Amino acid sequence: MRSSSSLMRFGVHVVDWFAFAGAGLAAYVWRFEAAELPPPQIYALLIVQMATLMLLVSSAIYRNWRGGKFKAMLGRVGLAWAITWALLMTWLVLTKSSTDFSRIWLLTWAALSLGVSWVARLALFLTMAWLRGQQVNHMRVLLVGRGGPVAAIRRRVKTSNWTGYDLVGVVGVDDINGLQYALGQLDPDEVWICPSANDMNAIQPVLNELRHSTANIRLVPDMGAFQLVNNGLTVVLGMPMLDISSSPMSGINLVLKWLEDRIVGFLILVLISPVLLGVALAVKLTSKGPVIFKQERHGWNGETIEVYKFRSMYVHDEHTGQVTQAKKGDSRITPLGAFLRRSSLDELPQFVNVLQGRMSIVGPRPHAVAHNLQYRELIPRYMLRHKVKPGITGWAQVNGLRGETDTIEKMEARVQADLYYIENWSVMLDLKIIFLTFFKGFFNKNAY
Repeated sequence: MRSSSSLMRFGVHVVDWFAFAGAGLAAYVWRFEAAELPPPQIYALLIVQMATLMLLVSSAIYRNWRGGKFKAMLGRVGLAWAITWALLMTWLVLTKSSTDFSRIWLLTWAALSLGVSWVARLALFLTMAWLRGQQVNHMRVLLVGRGGPVAAIRRRVKTSNWTGYDLVGVVGVDDINGLQYALGQLDPDEVWICPSANDMNAIQPVLNELRHSTANIRLVPDMGAFQLVNNGLTVVLGMPMLDISSSPMSGINLVLKWLEDRIVGFLILVLISPVLLGVALAVKLTSKGPVIFKQERHGWNGETIEVYKFRSMYVHDEHTGQVTQAKKGDSRITPLGAFLRRSSLDELPQFVNVLQGRMSIVGPRPHAVAHNLQYRELIPRYMLRHKVKPGITGWAQVNGLRGETDTIEKMEARVQADLYYIENWSVMLDLKIIFLTFFKGFFNKNAY
């Protein structure tokens, strides 16, 4: 089975090569109605093909993707494509040879190559899923472990038969004799060591017993024993480390989020400027006090930031360190303020916070510092919601989890939604939330 996997990886190389070459040739035929490419175009074709394949190899896209996320595979292909075309454009500019190429041909080739490579990947993915459903290219897996980790793997394999994994046996981590027998009789392609948190000391004897085996050996940590956010494997100082809690905002993700906030935030701020002016005048004319209310809240990594809102309450004093949540029929809220809070118009000045870099358009809503100090002692993993910048809108808000949190259960539900957002962040998820905010995120019966 392992040799057939290598053959399939070679097949994917060939598919990618023809995807980019075919897209370039098809774009040229469409543009010039000729199938024979001149030398400069041939050189460009080879540069794009070689650069893309090298980037895909370096990003581990050609590793065994059995059981991996299809979206992640497409994302890596797209990133390699983007870097390749950026390099080609840079080369054309530096060599002053851009005039030798048709811009229409290059743009058509670029768009077509990405589309063809994605469609080819989808076709391969569906083909392999169908073949594995026909019992072709299956991997025999022996589990070494017991309890919750083994049960979790059994459930996942049962519901993901398209991956082609067959569980051929289970042996306890302390049953060395049983492991010897299973290796000899079952001939597994892979051995997954999945100890519970109490069995970690038994791993080394198992590895000693497997030292002569040619099977792929994988360690499956008991993730249920940890409270993970954005978990993954990071190599630090040459040492692989399991991420228990980390921010998704690093590397290219940080750049994409920065661009999203600055570009989309600026455009929205320009579009809503008449609304901002109108609300500001209404607040000033209907009650005494400042137009903008400023409050300290916790931002990214727990840093204290100042958040802006249109003032929606009469000016009043509270005890030092105390922040009382607004309730239904709260006498502190002005008539205009009640409408602003229900419609979320009081939050619009926070687009200035976004351009300042204190907040994002999408992220967990920032809570008052006093509330954070209270809830972090009551709700597990509460402070992990600060692994990203706070947002004007978020996954919790578009799912109806906004407004007064008069019970622990309501705050727990909001925190779970925030952690789901952090663990599953992507630009597409942000755009989805922004879109849903227009329909679900403004008016809410729970916002007082």
